[in-house]
Amino acid sequence: MAARITVIGAGVIGLSCAVRLAEAGHAVDVMAREMPLETTSAVAGGLWMPFLAEPVEQVRRWSHATHAAFTELAEDNDARRTGVVPRPGYLVGLRERPTFADGLDGVAVTPVSHPHPDHRSGWHLTVPVVDMTVYLPYLVRRLEAAGGTLTRLPLAALPTRGVVVNCTGLASRALAADPAVHPVRGQVLRMSNPGITEWWADESDPEVLTYVLPQTRQVVVGGTAQVNDFDTTPDENVAAQILERAKRLVPGLARATVLSHRVGLRPARPSVRLETVPGPDGTTVHCYGHGGSGVTLSWGCADDVLAEVSRLT
Repeated sequence: MAARITVIGAGVIGLSCAVRLAEAGHAVDVMAREMPLETTSAVAGGLWMPFLAEPVEQVRRWSHATHAAFTELAEDNDARRTGVVPRPGYLVGLRERPTFADGLDGVAVTPVSHPHPDHRSGWHLTVPVVDMTVYLPYLVRRLEAAGGTLTRLPLAALPTRGVVVNCTGLASRALAADPAVHPVRGQVLRMSNPGITEWWADESDPEVLTYVLPQTRQVVVGGTAQVNDFDTTPDENVAAQILERAKRLVPGLARATVLSHRVGLRPARPSVRLETVPGPDGTTVHCYGHGGSGVTLSWGCADDVLAEVSRLT
């Protein structure tokens, strides 16, 4: 039975849940303190790859469902509309073969010898890379086409009446009284693209992130993973270090221009919270704590939220 649903949060998780619910026939109102391009999701590099998210089996299921959804979007062959592009790339700095793509049709994780002067071995694979500056507005258009609404409305507390879907990420520390969710600060640079077509990610140092992700219009270069750091102001020294590492990984960046600096606070948690909590006047479906995997888990989690709401209504 169709119902009126209030979704709190307009990042990639909130919008994906809202789209699934609206396209299933529910009346959906999204309320958020930050509009989509102001959220942490807008800072994301958009590489489909699990990062900082547990539990493993659920993450695998959600990420595979999301991969299928992105593959379907990419088949439209209109990246200017969706921002979703399957891109080949290299994962270096790992001693063991990555397993996150095991079982996915059409995704081959191929060993490569000497993919880079600094690396004797690596892995080559093609996965979706999502330009969030294009993709988030695309999700808003889908929501509105299905009859949903999006309203800027800062909330001091979650609504208590009706069916509420809480997708507030880090704000759930306060709104859901959950101290387990905490920030992992990510700083990135957006740069012009001098012709880079493949992505690179170096995981040789677990405390330092280095990635170069070409998108539809720019290149996202990162990054950092600073636990319990709430500072959203870009650090010039950190930016210089990121750029130095990135240019070593992809020398072609020497011809690129820095366009902007951004910081996002990933909402990390010991495990993603996807849980239904009944109340005296309504029910809340929590969906937050995706760490650095909001994009990667988005459609899989949205499918589960839709299943929960369908069960309730």
